[in-house]
Amino acid sequence: MSTGHPQLLANIKAEIAATGPIPFVRFMELALYHPQYGYYVRPVDHPTQERIGWSGDFYTSSDVHPILGQALAKQAQQLDACLGHPDAFTVVEMGAGKGLLARDFLAACRNAPAHFGKRLRYILIERSASMRTLQQQALAPWLDQTGCVTWLDRLEDLPSDSVTGLFFSNELVDAFPVHRLAVIDGRPQEVFVDIRDDRFTEVYRPLSEALAAYLREGAISLPDGYRTEINLGAVQWMQQVAQVMRRGAVLTIDYGHTAEDLYGPERKNGTFLCYYSQMTSEDAYDRVGEQDMTAHVDFTALARAGQQAGLDVTGFTNQMSFLIGLGAEQFLESLEPESPEFYAAIHLLRPDGMGRTFKVLVQHKGMATPELDGLKFKPFFGSILNTNGDSPVNRQTSAGASRTMLHDSQVCHG
Repeated sequence: MSTGHPQLLANIKAEIAATGPIPFVRFMELALYHPQYGYYVRPVDHPTQERIGWSGDFYTSSDVHPILGQALAKQAQQLDACLGHPDAFTVVEMGAGKGLLARDFLAACRNAPAHFGKRLRYILIERSASMRTLQQQALAPWLDQTGCVTWLDRLEDLPSDSVTGLFFSNELVDAFPVHRLAVIDGRPQEVFVDIRDDRFTEVYRPLSEALAAYLREGAISLPDGYRTEINLGAVQWMQQVAQVMRRGAVLTIDYGHTAEDLYGPERKNGTFLCYYSQMTSEDAYDRVGEQDMTAHVDFTALARAGQQAGLDVTGFTNQMSFLIGLGAEQFLESLEPESPEFYAAIHLLRPDGMGRTFKVLVQHKGMATPELDGLKFKPFFGSILNTNGDSPVNRQTSAGASRTMLHDSQVCHG
C-alpha cells in the first residue's frame, strides 16, 4: 500500500479513478502543491517542526549562513548603478522559503550608499499561507516601513514591464513539477501514474507535442533504457519572468546543469530525488505529501527560453565563483578561522559540495550588458546556449578562470 498523507492519497486516487492514469507531472503537483494537503502548502503538525532547515527535510544556502544574502545585496547595488539609480529599485523574490534570504538581503542594505535602502521595494511571491507567515516573522523589522516589503500570491499578479531592478530565486525551479520520461524500445515515452492493488504504479504513454518539441529544440537524443525529467513549467516560468521585467536582471540560483551535461550518458537514471529528514530516496510513491520532491534544472533551457522572450544571457557560473567575485574571501578573513561561523560560510563555498553543485544564471533586459562582480570568475567553457556538443560548457576549470560566454560591445561597469 502506498503511504503518505491520508486525505492527499484519497484525493489523488479519486482523480485517477475519475480520469484514468495521470501524468507524473500532475502527481507531483498534487503531492507538493495540493491547495489543502500538499507538502509545501499544509502547515507543519507542531510549531517546533520545520520542513526547511537543519532539523527539517532539507536545508538551503540561507539556512547555512547570511553570506549569500549579503552577496546578493552587493550585486543588486552594482546593478542599481548600471541602471542609473532609478527612483524605485524593485527586487522580486519568488519561492522565498522562510524568508531568511530576504532578511539577510535587507539587513545588508541598511547602510547602502546612494539612498539605495530608501528606494528599495522588495516583493515576495508566495502562495502558501504557512510559508508567508514564516516570512513575515523573519521580516518583521521591515514591515513598518511603508511600501518596503509586500507580498503577491502569483507571478501573474505583476503587470507586464513593471519591474525595474532584480528578479531572483534560490532553489525554486528544482521544486517545479516535472514530466518523467523513459526510453522504451528506442522511443521516448511519458510516465503516467495509475493505481493497482491500492498502490501507485507507472504506465507509459506517447510524448505530447510539447515534450517532443523540447527534445527537438534542445537537440536531446536519449538512448534505449534512459530515464530522465523535463521541466516544461520552468520554461513557461522564465517566459513570464521576461514579460514582467522592464529593465534589470534575472538571477536564478539552483542545482542543475547545462543540457549537454544533464542529458549525458552518466545520468541515465535521471536526477529525480525525494527528501525526508535529511535522507534521500528515489521512491516518489512513499510518504506522498510528507516528503519533498525535486529534479535538477536544465539551465540551457532556461537561457534559451529567456532569450526567446527578450532576456539576454549575462553570464553563467557556480555559487563558489559567484560568492568569491563578490568578496567572500575578504569576508572570511574577518572571521575566526576555527569559529562555527567560519565553517558555516565555508560550507557554501566548498568545491566538492554546495560551491559547485549550485549554479547561477544571470540574464538581463532593457540595458547594456552589465559587467557584474558575481560573474568575474566563470568556471565553464563556451556558451550555456550551446546544444550541439561542440563546446564542453559543463567541464569546469579553476575558480580563477575568466571566460565570457556572450559578447556585447556595450558593457556597463557598475
